[in-house]
Amino acid sequence: MRLLAIGDNFIGKEVMEEGLKELKGYGIEITVREWEHKNLEMLQKDNLLIEQNGPEAVELSEELIWDIEDYDILIVQFTPVSKKLIEKAKNLKLIGVLRGGAENIDCEYAAAKEISVMNTPGRNARAVAEFTIGMILSEIRNIARSHAALKNGEWRKKFPNSGFVPELNGKIVGLVGFGSVGKLVASYLNAFGCKILVYDPFFKGNIDYIEIVDLEYLLKNSDIISIHARLTDDTYHMIGKKEISLMKSTSVIVNTARSGLVDEKSIVEALDEGKISGAAIDVFDVEPIVKNDKILQLDNITITPHMAGSTRDAFINSPKFMRDILARALDKNENLPIVNGINPEF
Repeated sequence: MRLLAIGDNFIGKEVMEEGLKELKGYGIEITVREWEHKNLEMLQKDNLLIEQNGPEAVELSEELIWDIEDYDILIVQFTPVSKKLIEKAKNLKLIGVLRGGAENIDCEYAAAKEISVMNTPGRNARAVAEFTIGMILSEIRNIARSHAALKNGEWRKKFPNSGFVPELNGKIVGLVGFGSVGKLVASYLNAFGCKILVYDPFFKGNIDYIEIVDLEYLLKNSDIISIHARLTDDTYHMIGKKEISLMKSTSVIVNTARSGLVDEKSIVEALDEGKISGAAIDVFDVEPIVKNDKILQLDNITITPHMAGSTRDAFINSPKFMRDILARALDKNENLPIVNGINPEF
């Protein structure tokens, strides 16, 4: 059995090889290549194109996939796996993607070809969750704004929320989406003494320190709203103008998930008009942000360049997580993160 793993600027060849090497014990021959970009910015630009337009949006070089028909397993992180590539991969049985989202895989066509697609749920959940807490604190306590002011020689003490700077203890925080990231964020917020509301139609379980509510109730009652849903056709712009109008004038919205979950223009408008207190955003409709974007002129927002999940630990551990998933698949374990409904057949 042969496996082709395609790394990138975040997960290089050596990290990929080290993470997957134990699969050789299953008789798997491993080949590792890299989807090369001049820098991380160029990779992120391609990744955004793929997320917004699908895996056909970026063409791979022939050098990268020239013998794809010889492989049974394909492992990628950001590399697009299009219908064209799948059609060429005559012997492919499984596609593994080293992240939670599978936007870069044509999952529907893979299913039509009886190819299983599996993701790596939670691989950077801790990185995003920790970053989310940092974004919340930075926005409500004006950490980034005061830092920027001091760097410019200003001893700034007045901010848009100066009349109601809060502490987290006792505040109501609404989490939209309660997967791997949402659960970690909730556990951290519980330690701060927050009351936690959760909206997630797919969550089945019972955690004593959260309250499951509908989206309208969450929006109306939360002091802080943090987005952790998966981006699908159904969740696109799930937070739009109507939803923002339900929020308190003193509330803050945080998005470290996907830009498409929130109507960016409506958020900017609400912040500009003072309809909500603030926002903390790590993901944007256009990346990098253009210099004349109105979002850069707002004083009641904390912005970062799509970096929530980018920790060394998250990238290094991803191939190891996939190694363990593949081992379970080869051992015929039923507990597999299959995203397209097709069980792998080896």
